[in-house]
Amino acid sequence: MFGITPYRKNQNEVTYDPFREMRDMERRLFGGPFDGFFRGGDLAEFKTDVRDQGDKYLVECDLPGFAKEDIHLDLEGDVLTVKAERHSEYEDKEKQGGYLRCERSYGSFSRSFDVSEIERDGIKAKLDNGVLTLTLPKKQTKPVEKQSLPIE
Repeated sequence: MFGITPYRKNQNEVTYDPFREMRDMERRLFGGPFDGFFRGGDLAEFKTDVRDQGDKYLVECDLPGFAKEDIHLDLEGDVLTVKAERHSEYEDKEKQGGYLRCERSYGSFSRSFDVSEIERDGIKAKLDNGVLTLTLPKKQTKPVEKQSLPIE
């Protein structure tokens, strides 16, 4: 039987790195930039762009491969949380046998945003081609009126 492994430049070259064990230990304890999802109880994050469009903010979240049913928006107090979960067929014991290698990311992703200056009733969400777009209208502030105060 053959094995499919990713190509790495200088794959057979052995080099000595005195700090490899220390980095490996730190990665196991705290998670690294390319480590999976539940490292130390933290959820992985997804990439997000936030744009100011005058009367509203536009938040675009990259969530490729997620179904609309797997994305949850929760508004608690002044915090909006976007959470997305993806499950793998590899987790299913009956389907596990056909995999030679499983490298795609599965698990939970989460981001939270401060929405204290947002009109809660006007928040809209749309998922299109793997991009979740949130429209967050700003609260309307009344202009400060000039007023004369009497002196007693």
